[in-house]
Amino acid sequence: MFEIGVANLDRELLQKIREGDKEAFQELYNKYAEYALRTAAAITRNKMNAADAVQETFIRIYKNIESFDIDKPFEPWLYRILVNECNRILSKNSTTILVDDFIQNNLQGVIEDQHKFEEYESLYKAIESLDDNNKIPIILKYLKGFKENEIAEILGINVNTIKSRLFKGRQKLKTLVEKLERGSDNYESNGR
Repeated sequence: MFEIGVANLDRELLQKIREGDKEAFQELYNKYAEYALRTAAAITRNKMNAADAVQETFIRIYKNIESFDIDKPFEPWLYRILVNECNRILSKNSTTILVDDFIQNNLQGVIEDQHKFEEYESLYKAIESLDDNNKIPIILKYLKGFKENEIAEILGINVNTIKSRLFKGRQKLKTLVEKLERGSDNYESNGR
């Protein structure tokens, strides 16, 4: 029932945006920008690149709002554009940030227990070391909560391919986390 209310609210906002209501666009931006920024940071591993990707995503949404079917869920469309923008930025420049920066930006204020922090640190290091074919579906499913069919729609690939990439990604993550917890420094070469 909550999702129906959210879908109706998004539909109303999108309709207002189509009618030229800039405040409705600001409301839509405020609703999704933070989540989009976290996702972009997880994909690009760089705060500035993530911010650029989110900005370009919302510019594209604004410019292409007329082509979007407002009877469909908005979030998958948003994340499809966002992932494409992240990939464009990554292909343009291959800058990365340290894992510590990524963890600090995404977990600040969330983790209080040091032991739990160490577990998350190992997991994020492992996720960061995955190749994009496994990393992006893992992020969308487990950090953003999308279903396999939504991820397939966002990435424009077959749902069975998504399931396979998630399975392989989970296998790689398990191996990588175990190695990290044992103190192995060569985790990166095994995830790619």
